[in-house]
Amino acid sequence: MMLGKKQSGIYVDDSVWDDLLSTDGIIFDCDGVLIDVSKSYDLTIKKTTEYVLEKFSQITNSIEIDSKIIEGFKSTGGFNDEVDVTYASILSIVSAKKLKKKPEEFIFDVISNADSTGILSVEKYLDKLVDISDIKNKLSYPGTHHENPLYQIFDQIFYGKDLYTKLFKRKSQFLESGLIKNDIVLVNHSILEKLEKRFDSKISIVTGRGKESVKYSLKKLLKKFDQVNSVFLEDEPREMAKPNPESLIRSIKGMNCNNCIYVGDSMEDFMMATKATTQGYKTTFCGIIGTSKDPQKKLELFRRNGVKLVLESINSLPNILNLD
Repeated sequence: MMLGKKQSGIYVDDSVWDDLLSTDGIIFDCDGVLIDVSKSYDLTIKKTTEYVLEKFSQITNSIEIDSKIIEGFKSTGGFNDEVDVTYASILSIVSAKKLKKKPEEFIFDVISNADSTGILSVEKYLDKLVDISDIKNKLSYPGTHHENPLYQIFDQIFYGKDLYTKLFKRKSQFLESGLIKNDIVLVNHSILEKLEKRFDSKISIVTGRGKESVKYSLKKLLKKFDQVNSVFLEDEPREMAKPNPESLIRSIKGMNCNNCIYVGDSMEDFMMATKATTQGYKTTFCGIIGTSKDPQKKLELFRRNGVKLVLESINSLPNILNLD
């Protein structure tokens, strides 16, 4: 399938226009869409990986977990949770050391063998090559945010001591400010007011974050969304994680939408929207590429998988919906 011409930062297939005209609700992912997390969540992945490798495996000065690695794992469709990316990175580097392979090369072998089953596919691939039961037993991942050691370290680094204590009712072992402070909010009142003219109150969020995390960064802007029919997956059972469409369907049903737009930036988002449509809840997926370190590569990924609508940022939404 060929996408339409690039116009003002918009890539759109001609066949999507009719769907856009009939949409009656819009639902947003958060990270990479409403918020740029390249200096917050992405940096937390890097710092947590470094800390765990040194603390649990005595590996120092290993490779940096950069955007290419993070987006590599996420492109498989099974790594919506940033802690899953962290865990897969740790296992890959530990395995590389045991196998005496270059971690900067081996981790991409792991990525190429990962799929939409996420960490299960990584564990399956690595278990065939090397015994890493020691690090797996130490991390005992996934578990819960309250009890699992990897989640605890990640959350403490991300939230910082004050917010972590507020959310989890326990002290953080780290004294530094949380990297959540580096969140860059991309949505604004102007965009939301324009969307309200079209969708009224049928504007919600379905995100992998917890509600308190979203509230901390969006502040008063969160009130512009239908919070009752939003889903914050960090607060839900793990089996609800994207690309499971149950959370999206819950939001669609709650707002009584016949054809909604779901705005996301990942393959998990696209897969979730596609599954919702297959189950009878028509969803037009809108891919965002501007927050990626390599927007062109993200565009090509979406194109290969049949995405019909791709925008550089949510700033283009009012224009494409004729709301400007």
